[in-house]
Amino acid sequence: MRFAAILLLLLISALPLRAQDEEVVLGLSQNRVAITASFDGSEILVFGAVKRQAPIPEQPMEVIITVAGPDGPVTLHRKARKAGIWVNADTVRIDRAPSFYAVATTGPLDKILSQTEDLRHEVSIPRAVRSVGVSEVVADPGNFTDALIRIRENEGVYQQLDGEVTFDQQTLFRTKITLPSNLTEGSYPTRIFLTRGGAVVADFETVIDVRKVGLERWLFVLSRNQPVVYGVLSLVIAVVAGWLASAVFRWFRR
Repeated sequence: MRFAAILLLLLISALPLRAQDEEVVLGLSQNRVAITASFDGSEILVFGAVKRQAPIPEQPMEVIITVAGPDGPVTLHRKARKAGIWVNADTVRIDRAPSFYAVATTGPLDKILSQTEDLRHEVSIPRAVRSVGVSEVVADPGNFTDALIRIRENEGVYQQLDGEVTFDQQTLFRTKITLPSNLTEGSYPTRIFLTRGGAVVADFETVIDVRKVGLERWLFVLSRNQPVVYGVLSLVIAVVAGWLASAVFRWFRR
């Protein structure tokens, strides 16, 4: 009996896998962003198509596109008034939070993606922020996560873009993601999810590379590899700039 079960498993594994009925074919207006001294932001056009092996089903499809910046820990402080002064009452460390996160969709995210799928793929902004262990420090960990999201939404680095994905004839899709000027250098994973009835039926991922170039890159590398030289150079530049400003001021007074 055991031998028969093993044989059946081997036969099943030997069968060719069925090709995915719907797949993503993706394009980007640019897959590399250069941060220069005059960099004031950028706009990425994300576009693509749905490749099908069968006729379009009757149930409509939805598209979700996410772009995430490098993540890292974040420390949050909650202030309270004690003895007439404001002090840090609670301090919480968020394990992981993306430096940038944008979610663009064809419709309201909570309508086109189930909570189970959101938990599985970490699509929504709250799911992208990892705060495991915070509940052991404070009684209301959700307030700290909400505060972080609210602050970064106001800064423009967290973006919820419901209805910003155009989907033509259930085949061609496109959207624009605005990258702010205060970008963190690194790789920006870009994911596309095709959903139907709240469930993910196909997904695709690529990467946008964000790097400093020119003088910005040289100064960044110098500050990391030779901090003493970087500090001396900064001091020299500050002294020279101060001397020039003083000289110009004296010249105008004559």
